[in-house]
Amino acid sequence: MDFFDFHHHRKNNLSGIYNINFGAVPPDSPYSIGIHPKDIVMDSMDEQFRWLESNISENCIAIGECGLDSIVPIPQNIQEQVFQRQITISNEVRKPLIIHCVRKFYEVISFKKKAEQAVIIHGFNKKQRIAEDLLKNNFYLSFGKAVLYHLSLQEIVRNTPLNRIFLETDNEYFNIEELYSKVSELKGISLEKLNEQILENLDTIKNG
Repeated sequence: MDFFDFHHHRKNNLSGIYNINFGAVPPDSPYSIGIHPKDIVMDSMDEQFRWLESNISENCIAIGECGLDSIVPIPQNIQEQVFQRQITISNEVRKPLIIHCVRKFYEVISFKKKAEQAVIIHGFNKKQRIAEDLLKNNFYLSFGKAVLYHLSLQEIVRNTPLNRIFLETDNEYFNIEELYSKVSELKGISLEKLNEQILENLDTIKNG
């Protein structure tokens, strides 16, 4: 059985969404493309957006990673401008958004009102209250390796509706089947059922 990897950084992994780095040429397999907060170059933003918009092809599944990050040195107002512009692109090309967020969840929730397509927080590993607030605002949550060993995150997975879940390796090197096995155990369903549901979730976000 192939297990869909919602967000990864390995070009040779064809069963999932490959997140391409800024300036890269898109592969022939499914990918996401965006301007990560850490990659914003304030003197070259127009050039960065030309790269983004000219590389949205049929294989592009989503816009991202994009979002807000309280740690990177890019000013908040610039991050918000770049994020808003990517939301606009997402709306125009009718592709979902993959969100990178560090300590800015409530700001991201406020931006969600402007998004017409599905919005997915990738690598979610925060507290139950944040998960609940995101779910109330119709976000999807994509979980990674931390689910294998964080008990509090395992409880969040148990409480997250199946139709709002994705699973990913991100930049970790491990077999995603381990993650699927753990989540199927936490949810009390078979691997087959979990895999089927995640593919159904993928169809839902792709078809608006």
